[in-house]
Amino acid sequence: MSKPIVAIVGRPNVGKSTLFNALAGENISIVKDTPGVTRDRIYADVTWLNYSFTMVDTGGIEPESRDVIISQMREQAQIAIDTADVIIFMVDVRQGLQDSDAKVADMLRRSAKPVILAVNKVDNFEKFLMDTYEFYNLGMGDPVPISSSGRLGIGDLLDEVVKHFPPQQEQNEDDDIPRIAIVGKPNVGKSSIVNKLTGNSRAIVSDIAGTTRDAIDSKVKVNGREYILIDTAGLRRKNKIKEELERYSIVRTVSAVEKADIVVLVIDAVEGVTEQDAKIAGIAHERGKGIIVAVNKWDAIEKNNKTLNEFTAKVRNTLSFMPYAEILFVSAQTGQRLPKLFETIDMVLENQSMRIQTGVLNEILTEAVAMQQPPSDRGRRLKIFYMTQVAVKPPTFVIFVNDKELMHFSYTRYLENQIREAFGFRGTSLKFIVRERKDKE
Repeated sequence: MSKPIVAIVGRPNVGKSTLFNALAGENISIVKDTPGVTRDRIYADVTWLNYSFTMVDTGGIEPESRDVIISQMREQAQIAIDTADVIIFMVDVRQGLQDSDAKVADMLRRSAKPVILAVNKVDNFEKFLMDTYEFYNLGMGDPVPISSSGRLGIGDLLDEVVKHFPPQQEQNEDDDIPRIAIVGKPNVGKSSIVNKLTGNSRAIVSDIAGTTRDAIDSKVKVNGREYILIDTAGLRRKNKIKEELERYSIVRTVSAVEKADIVVLVIDAVEGVTEQDAKIAGIAHERGKGIIVAVNKWDAIEKNNKTLNEFTAKVRNTLSFMPYAEILFVSAQTGQRLPKLFETIDMVLENQSMRIQTGVLNEILTEAVAMQQPPSDRGRRLKIFYMTQVAVKPPTFVIFVNDKELMHFSYTRYLENQIREAFGFRGTSLKFIVRERKDKE
């Protein structure tokens, strides 16, 4: 199941980013920022108790402002609200209840999402607790007093948030159907590809309401097998104010990628592969999804006998952190090679779910160690006892060693390459967990 998404919203300067940073820092459980995202750190993965979720920070909402940038931030905060499963609505006890708070509350009520009211800057509970009661006037339920900067009350706040998550064992009837997210920058042809795939030549079984206003998940049937296409066609509206909007394109991408088994990254062949493509790919790679790079508008490129290889080399170079990704050259306009997309999806799905027996894995491990000695440091050599596969989607392996510190990243990569050489695993990332076990054991 995908992780729930929690958005922090409120007026500017009430302390949203301070709370976000407190949750995304090392002080609370396990969190890390995903690579390849804008420097604004718009989202982070957070774990609280037994729950994992994605936390989204939003720009401050000024309901009445006519300022162009602020109106864009308001519009993009609405996207975050539409995308979220639970909303933390933050207000400021020092400033008291403001008219704009009531307007933001009206906006949140219309979303019909669970809202937790967090009253921030309650640095001293004895002094400020009485002042939190005026926020009952917002009609948003019991206020939760917190201090983002002092890290007070955050546990109580998160306890309230996780109450609204669906039960972890709850299964959706569509959970067995592969979910394919179509992602990429604006204007690379995502909509055209989705329309072609769900067009008259395909049997559209039903439409499923999407998470955002302009993203619809479509169920399609190809060669007797059902798929759910998660469309992020409205990733970012065309506008000169790119930076703010780009932050929120990431929110939608994260939401789509979280729900997907396989991510199809659409690249514009005319424009070539860009840094923004790498950022989007980084989100899918970090989350261990199956990845297919679809180079669209290939019909618009003048070709000679070197064009294909040269373009492939550029894609591999820019996306060097995921050499396992499958690359397809397609045209949404002509339909060229689009049927091949589902064949590739099936192949990647199979690789994501592949299990290797422990005995076979350890034969490869023994050969690999014989060919290249494990690293040593100050006279102490790394010993690898054995390896076993513990999960799929993505295939996850635990390696037992005598000293984790000696297990250099480059040697893990070497072992990964040996496993890929033996079993392929095309289109899917592999995850390795290194565990220590003493010689005596």
